[in-house]
Amino acid sequence: MTIERFQCGVAAVIRSAVDGSYLLLRRADNKDYAAGAWECVTGRLEQGEGFEQALHREVAEEIGTSVRLQCLLGTTHFHRGAPEPGNETVGVVYGCVLDNPDAVVRSSEHKEHRWVTAPEALALLTANDPSTAWMRVIIARSEVLWCHLPQPWVAFAERLGLETDA
Repeated sequence: MTIERFQCGVAAVIRSAVDGSYLLLRRADNKDYAAGAWECVTGRLEQGEGFEQALHREVAEEIGTSVRLQCLLGTTHFHRGAPEPGNETVGVVYGCVLDNPDAVVRSSEHKEHRWVTAPEALALLTANDPSTAWMRVIIARSEVLWCHLPQPWVAFAERLGLETDA
């Protein structure tokens, strides 16, 4: 087996602290991958960056504000296009909360955003592509996890983060 390099990424599934709705962003039409698809905040790590540092940078770049990290929703592995070296990404998916949903200021990476309930998100996410299928799964997973998230864990995650390296 040939060892190749791969990208590391983060995703922020963002819920409103006001009403529990989810932020969905529609990718701009000029994006090289999944143009026009609905997604959460996503991005790749830069050299020397940790996952949480990248998460907060990507959130600031894409929606112009900051979030509170509350949990890990999972990991992800995918190819941006054909499954070949250089297109592979592994990532960490975080559950985050935004205190002021009106604070969202979209970057040019997205052409639209909506705050939607989980059922509304699932109704909106009907395209038949891997990116949209992934969003359906992560919204469903998020709903289950947030219903059972213990408050001491939330306080811990918000105070100290979830990354284990220094």
